[in-house]
Amino acid sequence: MSELHPGKPRHEQVSDWLRDRIERGLLSENEKLPSESDLGTRFGVSRITVRRALQTLESEHLIYRRQGVGSFVQDRQVRHGLVRLTDFAQDMQLAGLEASSRVLHHATEAVPAVVAPHLKLTPQTTVLRLDRLRLGDGEPIAMDRTWLPMTYATLLEPHDLESDTIFSILEREYGICVCRGRFRIESVNAPNDVAQFIDVPWGRALLLIERTSFTEGDRPIYHQQRWYRSDRVAYEIELRRRDGRPSREPLPLSEFEPVFKRPQSDIK
Repeated sequence: MSELHPGKPRHEQVSDWLRDRIERGLLSENEKLPSESDLGTRFGVSRITVRRALQTLESEHLIYRRQGVGSFVQDRQVRHGLVRLTDFAQDMQLAGLEASSRVLHHATEAVPAVVAPHLKLTPQTTVLRLDRLRLGDGEPIAMDRTWLPMTYATLLEPHDLESDTIFSILEREYGICVCRGRFRIESVNAPNDVAQFIDVPWGRALLLIERTSFTEGDRPIYHQQRWYRSDRVAYEIELRRRDGRPSREPLPLSEFEPVFKRPQSDIK
């Protein structure tokens, strides 16, 4: 029986033990975990405690469960929800990847005509344009191009935008809530000025996500274009019927999740 340490909830110790074995590769992708009964015997805990531990790992997308069969190690395409407002660092943390960024462009310019309406600005208004290469575990995943009104851009000046995010700076340092986001997702061919940085051929299909983020009073904070490598991310959607019954009404969105894929060289 594995030793349990006093002072820490038992279900957390069970989930910690399983998480450690998964992260160290001692349990392979799609490998079946020990049964609830076996885990209960190993740790001297009840099935309720074991199930709570498994629920924790399932919520972290480290395992999946099949009714009547058991629990299995999730594959290395780790999921998180677009239905939550997160920044890139949070996305990567949820996906189990180490986030890093490189600033490619940081300068003021006249707001582009296609961006001005998103920011509720008149044409030729000066904005800050920020381009960043986004990496997960040191590998290029995406490139961002972000436009900010100068009201918010000046707040970012003292900060390192390679190690910090717009979300965290505004919320942590200035108490500015990023309260709402509006998204548009489409497939595009890679522009040359994007392809060269994310290491794909010019014209390769990319996933473009445009996002406008708002603070209180419905004031736009920034408009962003993010080009994702199509070989590194895909999206999954889940809809649920109300009460399980057929309905002609729009179904509520339960999950809308990007699946980040590790490079093939990392997959055994």
